[in-house]
Amino acid sequence: MKTKHWLLITLLSIGFNLFAQDQAVSTYYLIRHAEKEKTVGSNPALTEEGKARAEKWAEIFRNIKFDEIYSTEFTRTWETVKPTAEKQGLEIHPYDPVLIDAAKFKEDTKGKTILIVGHSNTIPGFVNDLIGKDKYKDIEESNNGNLYIVEIIGDIATDKVLYLN
Repeated sequence: MKTKHWLLITLLSIGFNLFAQDQAVSTYYLIRHAEKEKTVGSNPALTEEGKARAEKWAEIFRNIKFDEIYSTEFTRTWETVKPTAEKQGLEIHPYDPVLIDAAKFKEDTKGKTILIVGHSNTIPGFVNDLIGKDKYKDIEESNNGNLYIVEIIGDIATDKVLYLN
């Protein structure tokens, strides 16, 4: 009897491993831009504190091999992701958070590890679109340290947020 159970468990384990190996794993890291200048205008640069945070992000991400990096086309988001892109030898792809089709984006980036930089009112919505749930709300204006991580295997999405302030 024990042999039958062991055989069943072994076969199920082999089947699950074969299934898992056949599934592409997509991993998304999403952050808000670092601290920005409080100036008049819609496209401020980063403060010195923000520049230091951008370097800190590059250090945090040093052991993660990104396939692609995406940023909105604002000075503060590009300055936030530039140190990471330079250290990884990657170009920054622009995206429009209002016009992006999350389903197409997921298909185009399937099986890849992606870094996405946006804003307090766009990153939580992007995460929600990736996971298919209305879970995350806008980020507080004083918070520049959230790191959202989404993994998708087949139709299953898992998510978490780390607070790195």
